[in-house]
Amino acid sequence: MAQRDDFGEELADFVHRIAELKSARGVPEGDLPAVLDAAIFELDHVAGRLWPLYERLVTDGGSAGSPPSADRLEQQLLRALFQRFPLPVALVDRESVVRRMNFAATGLTGVRAGYATGRPLTGLLGHPDRAAFRSQVAAVARGEGDRSLVVHLQQSPALPVRATLTPLRPTNEPRIVVLVVLQPARDTAGSDPAPAPRTGGPHTPDLTETTRHAALLELLDTMATTLLTAPAGDPAVVLRRAAGVLHGRFADWVVAETGAARLHRVTVLAPDGPGADPLAEALTKQEPSGCPLVVEAARGGSTALQVRPEDPEAFGHDPAGDPVLVRANVTSLLCLPLTDPRDGAVQGVLTLFRTGARDAFSMAEAQAADTMARHLALAIRRRP
Repeated sequence: MAQRDDFGEELADFVHRIAELKSARGVPEGDLPAVLDAAIFELDHVAGRLWPLYERLVTDGGSAGSPPSADRLEQQLLRALFQRFPLPVALVDRESVVRRMNFAATGLTGVRAGYATGRPLTGLLGHPDRAAFRSQVAAVARGEGDRSLVVHLQQSPALPVRATLTPLRPTNEPRIVVLVVLQPARDTAGSDPAPAPRTGGPHTPDLTETTRHAALLELLDTMATTLLTAPAGDPAVVLRRAAGVLHGRFADWVVAETGAARLHRVTVLAPDGPGADPLAEALTKQEPSGCPLVVEAARGGSTALQVRPEDPEAFGHDPAGDPVLVRANVTSLLCLPLTDPRDGAVQGVLTLFRTGARDAFSMAEAQAADTMARHLALAIRRRP
């Protein structure tokens, strides 16, 4: 009983302190480091004190009924505290893969937490910042102390963001995880960055962001119209029409297959330009089983987003033995399983390439493509 009382008092104090931190979000930029230090201290307190105490209470009370699962424990305590934290915060592993992201972080990055979880946080950053960020996260995870660096988000590249990294070791975690706190950074001259125009919130989109968002909405609307008007009962026709929507405006190359256990390539759409037609002809004849990326998507049912793909052979070879990704000068790709959300069955695979100097696929664009892939899977299975 005494332990329960202690826990109740500790938790009440913590909630009170969080409320104070929320009220501090409007402090001047120069005072934010002190607020950040206090925020990190509070999260450390949760991991080192409140969480172990809660686990002991659950264990001691196990005789009254079966203890909650680990997932439920996280939802009841850590998720509630983490999600309501006033600063943009993400929890990543040593490979920079997102374990959790709070509400404030989703507002800053423009990507929902459910989509970001399980994917590298570097996918939200500008390409020049990714290697440095991964290196610093790995150093913190090795126990080499806190780190801090300035990065740029893909959706707002003109706004520098300071990422502060600190290690955490929750009781139920086998390894150190890294807490990432994001906040607007000062420029190298020491002055505050120019604030974005505000009309009703702390993260009102700028003109560039609004334009990108509008383009994605238009693409989603066009795809929805295409799928609703496509003939039912003919997956190949549905796939070709969907590929036509994505070709050019969203991707330079579009490659589509139907099936899962046995993949059949339906269409290959190439960019205009010298050398594209012979490669397109070769890809049309290519056996999908020779593309590890496609096979993995069909088997695992998970979307792959790659910028400057590390494995040049991930999409197989042309007849001369050259890697397709090298010959097509692919700088960014999306490989999407067409998964029916009703039963999880994979209906095919859609692969999108961007080449040359074109901007890489962003996390927001990957999220939109993932939505279109689910809708496409439903359209493929529609019967007359």
